[in-house]
Amino acid sequence: MMQVAEGLFHLLEKGTSAVMVVREAAQRLASAGFQELYFNQSWGLTENGKYYVKHHDTSLFAFTVGEWVAPRCAVRIGAAHTDFPCLRVKANPDLCTAGYAQVNVEVYGGAILNTWLDRPLGISGRVAVQSGDVMHPDMRYISIERPLLAIPNLAIHMEPEINKGKELNKQTDMLPILGLAEEGLNKDKMLLRFLAEELQVEMDKILDFELWVYCQEPPRRLGMQEELILSPRLDNLTSVQALLEGLLKARREEGLNVVALFDHEEIGSHTKQGAGSLILQHLLEKIYDSLGKTPAQARESLYDAFLLSLDVAHGLHPNKKGKMDITNQPVLGKGICIKEASAQTYATDCEAVAILEQICRKSKTPYQKFVNRSDMRGGGTLGAIASSILPVRTVDVGVPILAMHSAVEMMAATDMEALTRLATAYFME
Repeated sequence: MMQVAEGLFHLLEKGTSAVMVVREAAQRLASAGFQELYFNQSWGLTENGKYYVKHHDTSLFAFTVGEWVAPRCAVRIGAAHTDFPCLRVKANPDLCTAGYAQVNVEVYGGAILNTWLDRPLGISGRVAVQSGDVMHPDMRYISIERPLLAIPNLAIHMEPEINKGKELNKQTDMLPILGLAEEGLNKDKMLLRFLAEELQVEMDKILDFELWVYCQEPPRRLGMQEELILSPRLDNLTSVQALLEGLLKARREEGLNVVALFDHEEIGSHTKQGAGSLILQHLLEKIYDSLGKTPAQARESLYDAFLLSLDVAHGLHPNKKGKMDITNQPVLGKGICIKEASAQTYATDCEAVAILEQICRKSKTPYQKFVNRSDMRGGGTLGAIASSILPVRTVDVGVPILAMHSAVEMMAATDMEALTRLATAYFME
């Protein structure tokens, strides 16, 4: 379990934006002997090969090819997402307010805003720099791994009613402080100047950027026996870590194992990098074509395929038990959650759930079930979206956590071990 936690902690520390999650995943796969491919090139795949391909820097797909067994080839797909609720730096970001250097940001996804106050914040993402080829800018990657910004609360003396609850305005209350704009300094384009220095480029060569403000709190163990984990980005780097570990550990001589790490789940998935695009279908078509399989063989194999959608689940909060369903109340430390919803916001199918339960029982993976209260609107995942485009049996699964979408979330360490065990067992079936 300690080894599992170490792998998760490394990804949590380095995966400071979707870009950095993909870079970390790619480095890990390359170190394990996976060959990088490109969507705009032909693929010469071979049986027993290991491959990965990035998509617009923020999504990644990895797969292993076993022997193709006629008439059908077992396809196992595991999906998760690389993004998380945070703040996104806007264009023309620099502000100077009463001597303070600030950054103009917007909220990305369903963040719990007040949890972002009074915390050390960093910047991560990619920057497009002018190049000699207008169709191919020079893409630079950056992750400031030291405290750079903060959003301070207003003192209770000036807001006496603050403990009764205060709605934060996304535009005016969430502007982080970058530093002090001292007299005599150039107060124009302070963040851009900082980026230019970090990247060692001329400031006027910076064309555009995708930069994310992320919480710099480190992952920590806590509890009397260090049985809990407190960290940013548990949603959904727990799932990314489990799928990568499962793909690397699993050995299946026949069929195809695929890990799909999509971006933009937190904003609906309907983008070129998201699960609502045709990219997963195109990936599979390209794999089959490279292996010399006919379109008919490809289609036939899909109807025996399975999609395991991994994303975190809601654990029972001890101070808010009434927010849970009356008979389905998963708690931290009791295993993974199988998530069900009649509205299909979680992919729910009796046969598919039963298959997953059998895998859990065979691998001795503890599991629970999560269903929302009937009078509360729950969340959704990429599983239902992806399976509406790729019509395969799908189940939504994840570790239960507390404070989902907070800047810092909580989980049980044993649940991470259970999720990793499940992902490994799944890719071996």
